[in-house]
Amino acid sequence: MRSGFRLLLLSTLVVLISACASNKQEEVLPEETYYDNARQAMNSGNFNEAEQNLDSLETYYPFGRYAEQAQLDLIYARYQNLDLEGARAAADRFLRLNPQSDHADYALYMRGLASYNLDIGLAARYFPIDVAARDAGEQLQSFRDFGELLSRYPDSQYAADARQRMIAVRNRMAKLELHAARYYIKREAYIAANNRARYIVENYSTSPSAEEALIILAETFEFLKYNESAEDAVALLRKNFPESDAFNQEGEFEAGLLKRENRSLSSVVTFGLAGDD
Repeated sequence: MRSGFRLLLLSTLVVLISACASNKQEEVLPEETYYDNARQAMNSGNFNEAEQNLDSLETYYPFGRYAEQAQLDLIYARYQNLDLEGARAAADRFLRLNPQSDHADYALYMRGLASYNLDIGLAARYFPIDVAARDAGEQLQSFRDFGELLSRYPDSQYAADARQRMIAVRNRMAKLELHAARYYIKREAYIAANNRARYIVENYSTSPSAEEALIILAETFEFLKYNESAEDAVALLRKNFPESDAFNQEGEFEAGLLKRENRSLSSVVTFGLAGDD
């Protein structure tokens, strides 16, 4: 019995010694070595290795001579690794630690860029996903980030691209509203469709979705017997989109998007959800 106990104790000690030997503390390299390794890895496109070296650099030398540049490089490495949330977190940390940095505009730009692409993700690279059919999600955050960049650093080298991306975000938001309006038309919920179309006209009047929004607005007003409002919408469409397909050869408004069925007002108000087939 005692010999068995001693054998068990000996076996346990062997396991513990082996574990300790296999878990030796990682050798800490010089600060410059981590930085050089990270730069070489990024130059060769090995962003996983770059991120590992940058993480080690931040861990062992948080206030070293390469600290600020390493934080910037970490944002870029994570973005290139498609770790968009990680890139945004790294940008947040940089801005918190270096609020007066000359490179704060870059951190803001990268934070906006990460949010800009976060909703799309990897799937959109391989599958035909309609961005307009997705939830707005991070788009508004990217719009705010780019807006802050333009407000604080209007002469930044990233300002022009940020401005174009803000336009793209607005167009995406308008397209999202248009997607909803089309859905309500399909459900014959014309009040809801009218509300979505009106929101586009009032908030995204310069977007490519504005033309169809005006058409929906005109038709739904006409259907709901708001004839004066319908005429105003047609006039606005004619002024801004005189070549619209909604006008026939005689120049008369003739869109025909709605299914004019004999439906009760209560059915219209309930978004067409009651009494479906």
